[in-house]
Amino acid sequence: MKVCIVGAGAIGGYMAVRIANAGHNVSVIARGPHLAAIKDRGMKLIEGNDEFVADNLTATEFVGELGPMDVVLLALKAHQIVPIVNDMSVLLGPNTVIVTLQNGIPWWYFQNFAGDYANRVVETVDPGGLLFNSIDPDRLIGCIAYPATTISKPGVIQHIEGNRFPVGELSGMKTERVQMVSDLFAESGFKSRIIDDIRSEIWLKLWGNLTFNPISALTHSTLVDICQFPLTRQLVATMMTEAQTVGERLGAHFRIPMEKRIAGAESVGKHKTSMLQDVEAGKAIEIESMLGAVIELAEVTGVQTPTLRAIYACVSLLDKTLSQEKIIIKGISKE
Repeated sequence: MKVCIVGAGAIGGYMAVRIANAGHNVSVIARGPHLAAIKDRGMKLIEGNDEFVADNLTATEFVGELGPMDVVLLALKAHQIVPIVNDMSVLLGPNTVIVTLQNGIPWWYFQNFAGDYANRVVETVDPGGLLFNSIDPDRLIGCIAYPATTISKPGVIQHIEGNRFPVGELSGMKTERVQMVSDLFAESGFKSRIIDDIRSEIWLKLWGNLTFNPISALTHSTLVDICQFPLTRQLVATMMTEAQTVGERLGAHFRIPMEKRIAGAESVGKHKTSMLQDVEAGKAIEIESMLGAVIELAEVTGVQTPTLRAIYACVSLLDKTLSQEKIIIKGISKE
């Protein structure tokens, strides 16, 4: 099967190595030193005491150098998709499936949506509806990436924990193509359950992302630190309560209790969230899909979210400061 991973970062790179080593023809879109390392040595994945190398990847910075694929894994962060959306057409054949792996509320949330807000554009993540109007929703399969991974150095992915990638059609139907994607992931070593309510699963993952990511970025603390410090644990619970009210107004179901969701994050241990990693590297922060979009949906549904708004204001200012001052905040070891 021909698979293109657009965005071979921590999650995309993890998937690339696994899928390539399962015998599939894998292309990756990357850039900078990471791309150079992949071209020179292939992509290495470290899982515990094991190392896996995919040295047969096609790696490029430019989507236009590739051709039609069977499956496109869109592993870019939400704000990175817009600049390349027009170039993606070269990857699409008549039956190409696009699997979306973004954190937070996706641009397609209200497409193929059974409810009062059908075909509404989520302006926070898709200003003007560019993605909404450019990508055929009938090509899309939603996927939630649960693993924790990092890029330890260019061309090297460090797996920390987890291997779950649940998938689902936007319509909730079980189709041959969603089964095909689930099978592809399963034979690559992932757990990939087909679910009939992908939006509720998005909210379950987002429940953690919209709390732990910004708090970690602001405090430079890991997941376990946030969960075990009483004041921030209570802050997490307050933010989750506000978000759950928004999700439920839109028909989402939260299948596990809040305390279990918090305990799950705590069990990951001394893991830096993706937002904290971006802050330390001086990169743009993935704010809008995780927090901004939830606040937009709160306005749409008439839900008050004072705590989410306060944290959003602080993280937005942090992002502005990092961008304007060109600050890179290095992680500091106590050793």
